[in-house]
Amino acid sequence: MKTTLEQWRAFQAVIEYGGYAQAAQALHRSQSSVSYLVAKLQDQLGVPLLEVEGRKAQLTEVGRVLLGHAQSLLTDAESIEQRAQRIRAGWEPELRLVVDVAFPTSCLAVALDRFTHEAPLTRIQLTEVVLSGAEEAVLEHEADVMIGAYVPPGYLGSVLIQIEFVALARFDHALHQLQRNVTEDDLKRYRHIIVRDSGTENPRDEGWQGSVQRWTVSSLETSLALVAGGLGFAWLPRHMAQRHIDQGVLKPLPMARGQSRMTPLHLVLGQGWAQAGPATRLLAQVLEQAAAG
Repeated sequence: MKTTLEQWRAFQAVIEYGGYAQAAQALHRSQSSVSYLVAKLQDQLGVPLLEVEGRKAQLTEVGRVLLGHAQSLLTDAESIEQRAQRIRAGWEPELRLVVDVAFPTSCLAVALDRFTHEAPLTRIQLTEVVLSGAEEAVLEHEADVMIGAYVPPGYLGSVLIQIEFVALARFDHALHQLQRNVTEDDLKRYRHIIVRDSGTENPRDEGWQGSVQRWTVSSLETSLALVAGGLGFAWLPRHMAQRHIDQGVLKPLPMARGQSRMTPLHLVLGQGWAQAGPATRLLAQVLEQAAAG
């Protein structure tokens, strides 16, 4: 490369601050050194970037085009330096976030938006799991921050949020035509849509499993779609199904007991709370704030 960042910064400053003298003051340099840097830049490129009209430097057409590229170049260089400074100060360059699919996506989006504003240089690797998948990720050292239904043995966790699961079926499902409370024997006669545990070491069955007719799917979204399509019943997170309930597509099953259950989701840090780095602690904090509303 013939040109340097120092030259491009001088060129940008002349335009940004309105002249050589102002640029020199902003850059804490002499006016002659700024003039030399810009002149050398133009000489090395072989094209004019600035032309002086009166006492003010104006961009040429070529200069206008290259200024945009220069600004991007300088922003990237500043970003690299900031990233190095944060890494030197202990800020993690990347975090692995493992989240149970039952955690509200709206809360996750709010938390990640806050995190991005405060730690823009830390990348997030997000993995969504079901049931023991989150616990397994921590035990296999594949998660820096985990939101899951279970706290792995040997780790400390805190309850982040309570998720209400509600027994639902489409409004015209046979279980809604009984004109009485639904019993366990009634449920056994109809198809139950179950979400498969994504863990492989010690997968768990969650909730009622008494139905003879069972379909197993890999996501809550698929379970919701099948139930809304009238293909069975399921216990689904209320926050996911609320729109369908409000529209009258889905109705909670009339049950004397067991219609709903509360499932806590825990926040766990993969390296423990005492050893967590600043980015990890920040991510945990914004997740707690988002979950609290």
